Amino acid sequence: MADFRIWSDEFPSNGFMTRAQEFDQQAFGGSGENISPPLQWEDPPADTASFALSVYDPDAPTGSGFWHWVVVNIPADCRSLPRNAGKADGSLLPTGALQLRNDYGTVGFGGGAAAAWRQDASLYLSHSCPQGRRAAARSEHHERRRAFHDAYEFHREIDSATYTGLYELK
Repeated sequence: MADFRIWSDEFPSNGFMTRAQEFDQQAFGGSGENISPPLQWEDPPADTASFALSVYDPDAPTGSGFWHWVVVNIPADCRSLPRNAGKADGSLLPTGALQLRNDYGTVGFGGGAAAAWRQDASLYLSHSCPQGRRAAARSEHHERRRAFHDAYEFHREIDSATYTGLYELK
């Protein structure tokens, strides 16, 4: 399991993200392009049934961090997401993948907009879920987190990999 990893060619691990990953709303302090980075991964365990992606800032000044992007039900044979896969319509996601609402209150990727923060892009692997249960999109903050949790309570997480990008508002 130690070989499973995730990366992006858009910025180095623990390096600064580009303006493309900055949120595009002045109300939140950002004026970027709000484009999710391309992500690739390799060497998941053979018994992987699906992936879930969480782009989360644990250091956001909210008391509970900040969810920038959550995608569940990514097929087990998928090994990458293209640049801008996090656009709201989900058209660049693999069939069956589902984006949940982020902490901006929108569906899809929400880039950085605070003075300084980090995004941990974590990819989770799971065994198959009993009785075909799948995560469903919900609109409330706690329901979104519950949907993500439910996906992995029933799917049984077997491994994870994390790639960290930094952001600074200029």
